[in-house]
Amino acid sequence: MSTDNTSGNESKPLHFIQQIIKRDLNEGKVQSIATRFPPEPNGYLHIGHAKSICLNFGLAEEFGGTCNLRFDDTNPEKENQEYVDSIMEDVKWLGYQWHGEVRYASDYFDQIYEWALYLIEQGKAYVCDLSPEQAREYRGTLTTPGKNSPYRDRSIKDNLSLFEKMRAGEFEEGRCSLRAKIDMASPNMNMRDPVLYRVRKAHHHRTGDKWCIYPSYDFTHGQSDAIEKISHSICTLEFEDHRPLYDWFIENLPVPARPHQYEFARLNLSYTITSKRRLKQLVDEGHVDGWNDPRMPTVSGLRRRGVTPAAIRNFCDRIGVTRSEGMVDVGMLEYSIREDLDKNAPRAMCVLRPLKLVLTNFAEDKTELLEAAAHPNREELGSRELPFTKELYIEEEDFLEEANKKYKRLVLGKRVRLRNAYVIEADEAVKDEQGNIIEVRAHIVEDSLGKDPQDGVKPKGVIHWVSAQQHIDCEVRLYDRLFIEENPAASGVDFLNSINPENLVILRGCKAEISLATASVGDHFQFERQGYFCLDSRYSTQEMPVFNRTIGLRDSWSKISSQL
Repeated sequence: MSTDNTSGNESKPLHFIQQIIKRDLNEGKVQSIATRFPPEPNGYLHIGHAKSICLNFGLAEEFGGTCNLRFDDTNPEKENQEYVDSIMEDVKWLGYQWHGEVRYASDYFDQIYEWALYLIEQGKAYVCDLSPEQAREYRGTLTTPGKNSPYRDRSIKDNLSLFEKMRAGEFEEGRCSLRAKIDMASPNMNMRDPVLYRVRKAHHHRTGDKWCIYPSYDFTHGQSDAIEKISHSICTLEFEDHRPLYDWFIENLPVPARPHQYEFARLNLSYTITSKRRLKQLVDEGHVDGWNDPRMPTVSGLRRRGVTPAAIRNFCDRIGVTRSEGMVDVGMLEYSIREDLDKNAPRAMCVLRPLKLVLTNFAEDKTELLEAAAHPNREELGSRELPFTKELYIEEEDFLEEANKKYKRLVLGKRVRLRNAYVIEADEAVKDEQGNIIEVRAHIVEDSLGKDPQDGVKPKGVIHWVSAQQHIDCEVRLYDRLFIEENPAASGVDFLNSINPENLVILRGCKAEISLATASVGDHFQFERQGYFCLDSRYSTQEMPVFNRTIGLRDSWSKISSQL
């Protein structure tokens, strides 16, 4: 394997984890790499998890290794099968396939229990009767050392007996715990005799009621890596202080492999919340309509909104992998979404706030089928037919009786081109009793289909339209950023106060071109002049399609936020 500082055929420099793996392979430290993505099944995955997925699975692909999907399911009260299923779906949707069968830390509970017995037999673990409150007091602070538990020097025989009673369910929750005997004076709080097992009389989503004691995350995680013979255990920087404990377990147990932990900076995205606790609060309090609400930063929410796997993978590649914490501008994610959809989304026309347009010089019973490209730069996507009739719908905002020269749409006495169709000139505005414009009458400028009028008077702009006789009625949901503050999770701030009041605008009575009648969930479109949209997977029906706005055609957030 080459030792240059690039990956594959790309000229992009390797990030630090790629450099470590390449060095380890070149030096023969490992013969092949094995990574894993180890989520806890206590919530839905979010955009930060997507970065970890892309990193772990991407490294395995790049270096010809393997990547496991393992659920670290050590907390039965907060875990369930719904989260397991959603996580598996998200990983597959992002385009990755795990090595072999799905794995669970609970698969290893018997082995981990045996290793707990081993530590007791080696005099490196003890049963402690301190209450949780007393244990916190004995633990000390960041500036003061902890104190040894009065139960720290129990005999091996007594510890084995007590631990067996813990397993047999003879103690109530909180009555005692099994702790590692390390160093209560360590400057690293994680090394101050951490808990290995707690009494938890809870039903587990996989093991049922077999266990009434459960191992801690720290005791389970590294040993699961060792059982799976993971070569590079990659996690975010908040686990850096846990690495000495990770290594202590590996060094003091007869594990089959010795994985090494490496940390990278987690994804902190502006205008976004990724705390599971806060995301759950948004769901529980009804600020959104579920974990997969298109306003949520969850992978399932992004999918329902119409974001593509390629856009997320490109975004994760674009922001890179470093050890420096910082805030990533959400505009980078939005750029990646627009970039992908611009290249791949077929075009269509949809009128969001309809205003009837009557063409006075077009026959009442005539329908002309016009042809339009599905994509301006993708001939392979073909074309679509647009029925052109006497009565059309245009956007309310695309007509004014009078306007200044900056207005490039339809004005009385002025011309505009109908997208993929004729040039028209507005003649009359019909109003109701309240003075509201309910109809515009105009005439087609002859011989202007696909070319400029022969009289030399060119239109100032182009507007979109749909046939009033041949269209589909639909609902359109205009989603925007959920928060108006750059850092809604800032210390001392109630993040709920940062919710954007315009995060969702629902428009009913919209009119879309007839070609969208065959749209399916998962299809993406650019509604010309409006933005990028997809068919909603939850509320859309055959009788009433619902389209979600994935993102606008351009970044108008700075303008919007200044008005809030």
